[in-house]
Amino acid sequence: MNYRHIFHAGNFADVFKHIVLARVIAYMQRKDAAFRLLDTHAGLGLYDLTSTEAQKTGEWKTGIARVLDAADSAPADVRELIAPYLDVVRGFNPEGGVTQYPGSPMIARKLFRKQDRLTALELHPDDYEVLHSHFDGDIQARITKLDGWLGVKSHLPPKERRGVVLIDPPFEVYHEFFNILTALKEGHARFATGVFLLWYPVKHRKGVAEFREELRALKIPRILDTSLEVRSSRDEVRFDGSGMIVVNPPYALESELRTILPWLSSVLEFKRGSGAYAVNWLAGE
Repeated sequence: MNYRHIFHAGNFADVFKHIVLARVIAYMQRKDAAFRLLDTHAGLGLYDLTSTEAQKTGEWKTGIARVLDAADSAPADVRELIAPYLDVVRGFNPEGGVTQYPGSPMIARKLFRKQDRLTALELHPDDYEVLHSHFDGDIQARITKLDGWLGVKSHLPPKERRGVVLIDPPFEVYHEFFNILTALKEGHARFATGVFLLWYPVKHRKGVAEFREELRALKIPRILDTSLEVRSSRDEVRFDGSGMIVVNPPYALESELRTILPWLSSVLEFKRGSGAYAVNWLAGE
């Protein structure tokens, strides 16, 4: 897929992924006890949408830009649920519009309380340096130059004993599905009570179907699969949507997604009637 993220920052997949992340963080904060977010493929942390790379694709225009334009007219319950995420995005764009888009580590950090902690892993040397600079001196964030797949072994369980693990690989190679399955199996064995968020593209549909079956075969008790598609499927392979696997989902997440996704699908679909969404249990309920 060659998903160097600067080309795709703020697109429909980011919006979907980051709304789910923000809702999970909100749930974790219902208890006073601290929690840690482990972000295995953290990226740059903050993306300049005026850059040559972002302007080349302009994917944010059919992603976060649409959502910001439509948010004020969304149903009240949807506005309430997406407000924490949108408040973070707006905070980086105080003059209106959107020229800066925060990645998952930055969104999480802005949503944190004083007791919450971030561990962000990034292997790409240039991206690591940029990410590290954003969090320099931040005692609530630990930025490490490390292969995210190794980090699942070395950073779990967190010392807080409460946590969220976000696995969001670039999908530059097809076997990322296998890598995710391996990481989840290892991570869940080390941290069975953790919330695991696994992002995947809806592109190779046969591969996605096989991935879901392999997840069922892991026999992990509670796995929720949610997806958002912005255009109807065709025979050719193309990036039509994305999904989030949530292991140990917060009890309110399913109902929240069923509230958010109909509206989000209608805003982000490429053509009227071409959008779709799904919320399904692969294991447990």
